[in-house]
Amino acid sequence: MHYLELKKKISSGLLSFPVTHFDKHTLDFDKKAYQDHIAWQSQYDAAGLFAAGGTGELFSLSPKEIPEIVAAAKEVAGELPILTGCGYGTRMAIEIAQATQAKGADGLLLLPHYLIGATQEGLFTHIKAVCDSIDIGVIIYNRANSVVKAQTVLKLTEACPNLIGFKDGTGDINTVREITSLIGDRLVYIGGMPTHEMFAQAYDAMGVTTYSSAVFNFVPEMALQFFQAMRNKDNAYMEKVLQEFFYPFAAIRDRGNGYPVSIVKAGLRAIGRDPGPVRPPLTDLTGEELEMLKTVVKKFS
Repeated sequence: MHYLELKKKISSGLLSFPVTHFDKHTLDFDKKAYQDHIAWQSQYDAAGLFAAGGTGELFSLSPKEIPEIVAAAKEVAGELPILTGCGYGTRMAIEIAQATQAKGADGLLLLPHYLIGATQEGLFTHIKAVCDSIDIGVIIYNRANSVVKAQTVLKLTEACPNLIGFKDGTGDINTVREITSLIGDRLVYIGGMPTHEMFAQAYDAMGVTTYSSAVFNFVPEMALQFFQAMRNKDNAYMEKVLQEFFYPFAAIRDRGNGYPVSIVKAGLRAIGRDPGPVRPPLTDLTGEELEMLKTVVKKFS
């Protein structure tokens, strides 16, 4: 898929990060279970899926596993675009980007580089090197130690034709608003806060009109209805679902470090679609927490 076509597609609807399925004994990638999940998710009207992304535990995957997971997703996703997670240092990111493009990835989300901070010049050089190494579309992700400012984003849009998107997971409204104002429709803007539905209305007001939904993994119909309510300015429906689902969900999520990923796998477990455990250093929800989650999920699944 040409990167301009991909930009148009992902701006049209809801995005999601499928979890990555692991064998409960060996923690090896469970291709069959993963493909069953991707096939199920692909039946719904999402605009794209990010294989091996943050919710897909990119940080616990080996560089060899990432293209294998992308290929597995592409085999069963039909016409739905599959983007890949990518990150780490520049050379490793380029290797992942090229390997996943070779396996059919339609685009990639460039997550933060490893561990250390960086200057704006360093971030520009890093992102440009990844963009230059491939032909598919690239989305940059402001999060943690990797935060590009508006002027850096502007320079990148001028230097990298295949840079198609900007995603924010910082909650820094001033920076996000400056970027959307300065760059305009050159990029697609994606909300990427943890459980972004809780921030969707505020981001929509800034011109960030789509987002990635982790809960699409296990309540896809509700996730799509909430997204359409945002697009339709149906504040009453959003308020109802925020109170009945997302705020109780977030209260469980906040009980443990790393739970924004663990709770999504638990959500699948709650509806009878066990994806296997998370890999260390993450930990799964406790039995008590899983029962709490089941109570929240049951009325929406």
